[in-house]
Amino acid sequence: MRYKQLGRTGLKVSEICLGAMTFGGGEDPGIWKAIGTVDQDGVDALIGRAVEGGINFIDTADIYSQGQSERLLGQSIRNLGLPRESLVIATKVFGATGSGPNDSGASRGHIMDGVQRSLERLQLDHIDLYQIHGFDPKTPPEETLRALDDLIAQGLVRYAGVSNWPAWRMARAQGIAEARGYARFETVQAYYSIAGRDLEREIVPYLTEERLGLMVWSPLAGGLLSGKFGPGAQSEEGARRTSFDFPPVDLDRGWACVAAMREIGAAHGVSVARVALAWVLSRPFVMSVIIGAKRIDQLEDNLAAADLVLSDAELARLDEVSRLPAEYPGWMLERQGAAR
Repeated sequence: MRYKQLGRTGLKVSEICLGAMTFGGGEDPGIWKAIGTVDQDGVDALIGRAVEGGINFIDTADIYSQGQSERLLGQSIRNLGLPRESLVIATKVFGATGSGPNDSGASRGHIMDGVQRSLERLQLDHIDLYQIHGFDPKTPPEETLRALDDLIAQGLVRYAGVSNWPAWRMARAQGIAEARGYARFETVQAYYSIAGRDLEREIVPYLTEERLGLMVWSPLAGGLLSGKFGPGAQSEEGARRTSFDFPPVDLDRGWACVAAMREIGAAHGVSVARVALAWVLSRPFVMSVIIGAKRIDQLEDNLAAADLVLSDAELARLDEVSRLPAEYPGWMLERQGAAR
């Protein structure tokens, strides 16, 4: 397992992060049951194996399985007797945690309430990385940033991050933080996969310039890149996409990627999923890739992606088959910048 800096901080995190979105969900009639129903024994087994495999980074959110994900994670840390200082625990706030008018968003009120509830469920005295889970058009960024800065000053949170924001919004927030002396965002959690490279248009250039750490969610595009779907698939049974079709993917490009990865995987004797993860891990701007396993065998295969080295020719082939279509102003910038 390789370790990378959390943004520009001195904290080191494993390049594979264990996602806790599959924890709980057994009693939920909606999407959480479709995503995963791992119980406490299953969570203990997954976390134990993940830590054994070198993972020190675990990501969850207050809305996952209506808080059950945080509860199961916190109890597992106790059950396994894991030293707190050996783990980097990340969670998120923004989504609706109740039916009240102030039970969602990035307001100071919801953030302050949310962090206390997350700490209680996690049975921890601090959160290593606290992330704003979405873009709140109603709350001024100054309010959100001040709340996060206060939490860091109080020791309840150590670093702040953001998820699912456009580049311009992040740039504005970072400018405000710098001008006012607030703690800045150190990480960006965003969707990225070989079948969904939109991030490369605006966000990747921004986070590279600002030295923000990229945490990739859904690197297998919600299971689409697992090899269970599309031409050449042996079976689609149990695949999450059959009940929860997310995130959106250009299927023509997606199937082309799967076909190419199936051939490369066969040459290496590994799964399509492992090739898909290895491609994301090869990107120089990726800090950590979040994997969400339901079973130990899935986790084992995902962990092994860190050891799969794709050749320059294989990477070039995958880059070509997954290439984004040209879009303005990108094609004009490339044309005009070539002479510089």
